[in-house]
Amino acid sequence: MSLSMYQASIPTLLRGLDSLAAILAKAAAHAAARKIAPEVLLNARLAPDMLPLVRQVQIVSDTAKGCAARLAGIEVPSYADTEASFDELQERLAKTATFLKGVAPEQIDGSEERAIVLKAHDQEIHFTGRTYLLGFVLPNFYFHLTTAYGILRHNGVEIGKKDYLGEV
Repeated sequence: MSLSMYQASIPTLLRGLDSLAAILAKAAAHAAARKIAPEVLLNARLAPDMLPLVRQVQIVSDTAKGCAARLAGIEVPSYADTEASFDELQERLAKTATFLKGVAPEQIDGSEERAIVLKAHDQEIHFTGRTYLLGFVLPNFYFHLTTAYGILRHNGVEIGKKDYLGEV
C-alpha cells in the first residue's frame, strides 16, 4: 500500500500543531508560576540573528496552511501576524488546524506532480507537489517547531522530547 500525499502531509502537520500548542500552554503556565512577563518568552531567541518565539510560531502556522492550500490548489489563507500573547498564538494554531481539517484527502491526493511556485524576495522557486512537501515543507515546518521548542527549553520551561513528539 502506498502513502498518499494527504497522509504524508495533513496528519503530520496537525500533530506538530497540537504539540506546539501544548508546549505553548506549558510556557504560559511557566511564566505565570514564576512571575515572568510573557513578553520575555514571546520575544526570546536562541541567537541574536534568529527570529523570536512569536515569529517561529507564525512560520509553523504559515508553513502548514500554505502546504495544505498549495497541494490542494486553493488559495492560501492570509493571517495578519499580529500575535502578541500566548492566547493569540493558541488562537492562530487552532485556526490553522481548523483550516487543515477542512481540506479533504481528495483535494490533496494526486498532487505529487502539481506545479508549485513560491515567490521568495525577487525570485521564484519551482517545485512539484512531492518535492515541495518532502524537500521544503516538512524540513521548514520541523525547523521552526524545533526552534520554538529550543527557545522555550533554553528559557527553563520544563518540556522534553515527549512534549515535542506529542501523542503517538
